[in-house]
Amino acid sequence: MIRKHSEHHRLGRLGWLRASVLGANDGILSTASLLVGVASAEAGASSVMIAGVAGLVAGAMSMGAGEYVSVSSQADSERAELAVELRELREDPHGEHKELTEIYVHRGLDRELARKVAEQLMAHDALEAHARDELGLSSATAARPLQAAAASAASFAVGAIVPILATAATPREHMATVTVAVSLAALAVLGATSARLAGAAMWRGVVRILFWGAAAMALTAVVGRLFGVAA
Repeated sequence: MIRKHSEHHRLGRLGWLRASVLGANDGILSTASLLVGVASAEAGASSVMIAGVAGLVAGAMSMGAGEYVSVSSQADSERAELAVELRELREDPHGEHKELTEIYVHRGLDRELARKVAEQLMAHDALEAHARDELGLSSATAARPLQAAAASAASFAVGAIVPILATAATPREHMATVTVAVSLAALAVLGATSARLAGAAMWRGVVRILFWGAAAMALTAVVGRLFGVAA
């Protein structure tokens, strides 16, 4: 029995994975930092919760809008490059064939084979061949603004719920401590999960996300304490 050879590549999910990880990380970290800062300023429990919920809504909208604008700019650039390439293919197909041939020669094919490969690929889909091998563009890595925006906003909201629930379930005098502990645990899980999905070392993802998470919450706690004392 012949076993089918299968490979599982991660390039196809890079767009939504990046947006989701960034959104969830920002949701946990920014909301937790906001809650810790307000709690450290000796605000009442209701004020702390209002700040957390407001941070969730504002953050999710901001992440979604920012991701949409950013990825839309990338998509516009990709379309502009493809339009230039299409015009060049119409005006100088022979020159474009030579250009593609040289690309394959530089990648290790002998000139005659490179010429034939370029000829056959251009006969099949000239624009696709040049987009992939000259511009480095492919359907797997193409910019998808709506997908990125939705993934970023939704993951931010999901991430932000974690410290909010921790705060809501904790007595006022322990809010800051419990929120920090729960949020750091959530960040560690997120760092390990994202590293695993990306095929990277999990410990590295956990260490860097915990370092920056702890630093951000410590700084906002200091700010909150200073304003609380000043008040």
